Amino acid sequence: MKCASNYNCPVEATLDLIGGKYKALILWHLIDKTLRFNEISKLIPKATPKMITQQLRELETDNLIVRVVYPVVPPKVEYSLSEFGKSIIPILDAMCNWGESYLHRLDASPCSK
Repeated sequence: MKCASNYNCPVEATLDLIGGKYKALILWHLIDKTLRFNEISKLIPKATPKMITQQLRELETDNLIVRVVYPVVPPKVEYSLSEFGKSIIPILDAMCNWGESYLHRLDASPCSK
């Protein structure tokens, strides 16, 4: 179980929750959407199924996402942001805006060889 005394600063706590290789991307794609595993996989093609599964489990354990399993054959599983997960949206928006500025800056500067 996580507790405040495990962290030296708030940034460390934030990175622990969303700092996985694909966690922020998964959260980003779940803003205002409910997605199935295959849909998430298509949105993040560089991630292996094993990695996506691991990241989804950690996000669920940390109560950032909700996993709903429907009792049908074949099983249907959907993922969405939890209420707590929705609180990270402003941070994800800020990351997106910063990334857009950074990419624009890269595009405007000559590439070195």
